[in-house]
Amino acid sequence: MVIEDDVEIGSNSTIDRAMIGATILHRGVKLDDQVHIGHGCEIGEYSRFAALVGIAGSTKIGKWCQFGGNSGCADHVTIGDRVLVAAKSGIHANIESDTIVGGVPAVDVRQWRRYAMALPRLPELVRRMRALEERVERLFKSSS
Repeated sequence: MVIEDDVEIGSNSTIDRAMIGATILHRGVKLDDQVHIGHGCEIGEYSRFAALVGIAGSTKIGKWCQFGGNSGCADHVTIGDRVLVAAKSGIHANIESDTIVGGVPAVDVRQWRRYAMALPRLPELVRRMRALEERVERLFKSSS
């Protein structure tokens, strides 16, 4: 395990030792309380992690990234530099540099916001869709 200068590790945080290679926290990384860093991860300089973040093994995170509370990342994922991850997000695939993501699974934040706005309306939209389908079906039956 390699922990470089100016790294801060909050209480009850866990950093797993790698079986092959090393788990590396580069200069200036800050971990809040109850953060889990899996085996063989490499965390880039000055990245920040809020409480309850979980990073699975063999993940590579770039410089100046920020993870909101209770977010997580699957194993063997590569995250570019300056990526912002919204709270409670779940990363399952590689993310390019200079990206803001949110949601489960994590997507571009603009798309995530559209999903979040539509979600409360889904029951009403499903009801209206069913009514429309029934109406179309009745029209086809009456015309045949």
